[in-house]
Amino acid sequence: MQDINVQQMGWKAVSKTGVVAAGGAKAVAAGIDILSQGGNAADAAAATILALNVTDHGACSIGGEVPLLIFDAKRQEVKALSGQGRAPLSQTAIDWYMKNGIPGQGDIKMAPVPSVVDLCITTVKRYGTKTFEEIVAPTLALLDAGNEEWHPRLAVTLRKLVEAEQMTSGSREEKLQAASDRFYGRNPFRQDIADDLEAFYIEKGGFLRKADLAAHVTLVEDPVTVNYRGYTVCKCGTWTQGPYLCQALRLLEGFDFKAMGHLSADYVHVVTEALKLAMADRDAYYGDPNFVDVPLPALLSDAYTQVRRPLIDMQKASHEARPGDPYQMKPLKEGGVFRPGTGGTTTCVVADRWGNVVAATPSANVASREGGRAGVTYGNRLRSLNTTPGHPNCIQPGKRPRITLTPTLVLKNGKPILAISVAGGDLQDQATMNLLLDFIQFGMPPEVAVTAPRFATAHHQ
Repeated sequence: MQDINVQQMGWKAVSKTGVVAAGGAKAVAAGIDILSQGGNAADAAAATILALNVTDHGACSIGGEVPLLIFDAKRQEVKALSGQGRAPLSQTAIDWYMKNGIPGQGDIKMAPVPSVVDLCITTVKRYGTKTFEEIVAPTLALLDAGNEEWHPRLAVTLRKLVEAEQMTSGSREEKLQAASDRFYGRNPFRQDIADDLEAFYIEKGGFLRKADLAAHVTLVEDPVTVNYRGYTVCKCGTWTQGPYLCQALRLLEGFDFKAMGHLSADYVHVVTEALKLAMADRDAYYGDPNFVDVPLPALLSDAYTQVRRPLIDMQKASHEARPGDPYQMKPLKEGGVFRPGTGGTTTCVVADRWGNVVAATPSANVASREGGRAGVTYGNRLRSLNTTPGHPNCIQPGKRPRITLTPTLVLKNGKPILAISVAGGDLQDQATMNLLLDFIQFGMPPEVAVTAPRFATAHHQ
């Protein structure tokens, strides 16, 4: 790793080589180091994310999650990578959750399958140019210099992945896959890491097993997009809260913000009311689309937007959760309940000289510094599921929780112009909304928008 002076890093930068914005300065340095070695945004993002799990541990973890959006300059397209672990496959485990609830307070039963390793490897395998050994080198340097009990254990685990890559013949992609297979126990001859993880889960009373690890895969999906005043806003799917930002933007198309004035009472009111309406639909309908039929086309449609927009009363703030009925195209349905998410997150945004751009939001809500023999600490993301029978986000075997993590990419004329990642649970897309409107509606350059006053609501909590 090059000697990058982290003390000279600031919040604003201009570069023709590439840019990295993330949580810990040493994680930013890891991404910059990869860019300086000729790596692209995918390589640098993976290196940054791995390093963040050391520099920002607690806000994220190797055992946590990281949804990622990438603009691929070669293919001229945006894809969403689902770096989100799933619930246990065991129906016995699911029955226990349905009877007892999804625990908190550090209980390992709240942990999903670790997803970060496969997310980083999939990103580099599909979009990058580097080896796993190269992208993990800055993280290993941080771990070797660290002093927490799990640091040397995780270093051993990551070096086993490097070993698997080195010992595998074939293409760069095949070697990268071997590293992932070593971690998740997919190689029948190399089960050591999966054995360590399973032993840790059993020791702590968890439900995850080697079968859950082996079944894990990082899905590569089309993003959810809306056009807002000439800009294409891209979000991850309904396994995140991201599409509700798209719904809110659609509602806001009918208002003249310049006439209201930036941060005027009317402006703050109408944006807040639109967010609340969209969040109510989020909490009523969103869930893992591989398990439930989310009516997203209807939720984003002109017809539904037009029946919902009149619910925004410019003279009064709503105090209720007000989901609509996209099936019958009615503005309201009974029984709206807000289901707030959990906090504890960091950020990662990378752009390179070739026009590739990544926005990712690593997280974990780490409740315990114990990582077992593998040094893989765990988070609480299964608590983003619920135990309400029939609800689209109710826990099921192998289901992804509907998480708050929600990176954003914005295109203009098909080219990336903004990449945003925000920490803070349900505040994430509220802060993003402020930034987008400051930029699009009020013409603020990013360095002004990011320091301008912002507002948010905790109504839904």
